[in-house]
Amino acid sequence: MSVIIVPCSGIGKSYGTVTREAAYLVADELRPDTQIVPLSLLVLGDEDAQAAVRDAQVITLDGCKLACATVNVSQAGGAAAREFTVLDCYRRNKQFKPQGIAELNEGGLALARALAEEVAQAAEELTGTERN
Repeated sequence: MSVIIVPCSGIGKSYGTVTREAAYLVADELRPDTQIVPLSLLVLGDEDAQAAVRDAQVITLDGCKLACATVNVSQAGGAAAREFTVLDCYRRNKQFKPQGIAELNEGGLALARALAEEVAQAAEELTGTERN
């Protein structure tokens, strides 16, 4: 079964940018066998996006306590196999203070990398396959 990542779409917020950057790192570098489904497609009721989250192992990345990624996966009929929040990752990595929105600072990029590593590990556990 495939793994799908649904990142926060917190536009205009550093933590939302961190989730998206982490998702790109996972899908492009760490676990190219994963796929990203944009939260906006779930919110808009896109049938393909909804089917994708119902038929896969889903990892959600939330930027704040509203947990929009996790909530919308559930509303689409899917279930998050793993849920991550930027705030939890930041608590484990206080040295990486994210700033910036369109472009993250070094701390934000490092936090995204730390989150991506955690997500890649979760994908490995869900699929039972090691990274390349």
